Amino acid sequence: MGGSSGLVSAALCPFALRGWFDYRRTMKAGPDIALVASLLGDPARANMLTALMGGGALTAGELARQAGVTAPTASSHLAKLLAGNLVVLRKQGRHSYYALSGEDVGDVLEALMGLAARAGHARTRPGPREPALREARICYDHLAGDLGVAMLDGMVERDLIRGEGEAEALHLTPAGESFVREFGIDLNEIAGTRRPLCKACLDWSVRRSHLAGALGAALLRRFAELGWAKRVEGSRVIAFSPRGRKAFAETFGV
Repeated sequence: MGGSSGLVSAALCPFALRGWFDYRRTMKAGPDIALVASLLGDPARANMLTALMGGGALTAGELARQAGVTAPTASSHLAKLLAGNLVVLRKQGRHSYYALSGEDVGDVLEALMGLAARAGHARTRPGPREPALREARICYDHLAGDLGVAMLDGMVERDLIRGEGEAEALHLTPAGESFVREFGIDLNEIAGTRRPLCKACLDWSVRRSHLAGALGAALLRRFAELGWAKRVEGSRVIAFSPRGRKAFAETFGV
């Protein structure tokens, strides 16, 4: 039997190899989305990336606790994320910190959360702050949640921002430029960066767009400077004070 089995394997081998090469020839050229999907598809790595959506940097130990894995396992996951260019490593003294490699990674994560919510794939144990996360949270470095979507809606309604054909492309109107300057933001400074000034980011909880890009980040920083809102420690929740909530509503017509 052993010899017969070997002959069969030897006879099939050329066909198996031919099939493999045919498969390789049919693969499309371009960005390898399957590789990125495989990196995002592991629950531990997904938890790590979600923890970094606040735009900050965390240590390997902090990310291990977020993912619920051991330190060696976390190191293995982080090595894969680094190799895949989804996170970057920052060293400060003897400490090493990990952060998302760019705003686009946060955008993809936010969109995937929206898809999971729409498809009914919810976490079995939502956190106690989920209502607060849905109301206002940080998405990489800009405001998301109910208030983030309402802010963009208000700016569009007042003709401060308009769309440019593609769903994600937005631009400030002349009235919007005046509004931003009067609000205390140096438009020349933020427009001089390599990232888009205005961009729509699909909100996972509302499933509509909030404002991302350099302007979205500048507005959230300005809210903190004015004392309107601050990030809850250890969370992505953005908590508005009663005074800040009132001023926010008046400013953006929410």
